[in-house]
Amino acid sequence: MEVEHAIFPVYLNTKALWDHRYCKRGGHWEAVSTEELPDLSQSSSAEVQDDHIIELIHEFLENFYEKYGSFIPLIEEDILEYLNKHLNTDLKDRKKMISTEVMKYKSGLACAPMNFFKVTYNKHILALDDLATLDDQNWVNDQIINMYGELIMETTNHKIHFFNSFFYRQLVAKGYEGVKRWTKKVDLFSKRLLLVPVHLEIHWSLITVDVSKQNINFYDSQGILFKFAVDNILKYILAEAKEKKQTAFQKGWKMTVNKTIPQQKNDNDCGVFVLEYCKCLAFKEPLLFTQEDMPKVRKRIYKELCDCKLLDVPKPV
Repeated sequence: MEVEHAIFPVYLNTKALWDHRYCKRGGHWEAVSTEELPDLSQSSSAEVQDDHIIELIHEFLENFYEKYGSFIPLIEEDILEYLNKHLNTDLKDRKKMISTEVMKYKSGLACAPMNFFKVTYNKHILALDDLATLDDQNWVNDQIINMYGELIMETTNHKIHFFNSFFYRQLVAKGYEGVKRWTKKVDLFSKRLLLVPVHLEIHWSLITVDVSKQNINFYDSQGILFKFAVDNILKYILAEAKEKKQTAFQKGWKMTVNKTIPQQKNDNDCGVFVLEYCKCLAFKEPLLFTQEDMPKVRKRIYKELCDCKLLDVPKPV
């Protein structure tokens, strides 16, 4: 895993900002060390000076910006947790001041984007433009879908197999022979669960294959049923079983359409719903999220991709 940080764009954009209090010069950020600040661990909120809080906010935001390439995944709780860790006091009465300071700092760096920021993990490369598809109500792209699937496989010690988002398109275009080599070194029938993201024009759905129960499940965040897609996956599984001489899996398959699952209330979050379905199903977690959770889910996924590690994962499944 490697995360590359963009120094050059910051350097090139800082000349006009050298006198700007909220934009560090030169591309080399000098984070304020908490060791230089007074010991405030036993202070009450009233005793903590605004300047001390601002220094800590700047320190946190500098590190955050360098680590994630943008403030897209930033949430208020991140900052409050950091401040509380260093000040050990309740800052609820300073929330407005903290929020204002964060906005000032973010505005100061708006003209110094981390354009060369990228994340590499195995064969995946995510540029800032890819990660930006997780912002607000953007449509997530294939690069986001595929690297997240890779993280799921790695975290489950490959008990789960996640098919690349281009798999289904290739299957439809060229049939089984066109994708046979994709599992040349993979024994699908030894897996607990297969995850197949399906992208049909402008909409993401998910097909899963419970191998031991020989059950194919369809999940769609708009309640749509693409039966032909399920039929295509069934034909693929039967052809794969025949190719790998797995006679026990050449018959007896069932199909389930899951209707009582979380549904989106807009036209933008289908890809995020698919990733959340994948994570919950991979770790045998109930599907309890809602449309209202999507902003935080998007930010969490952004962080997971940059950290190359899934968050809030239960014990091995």
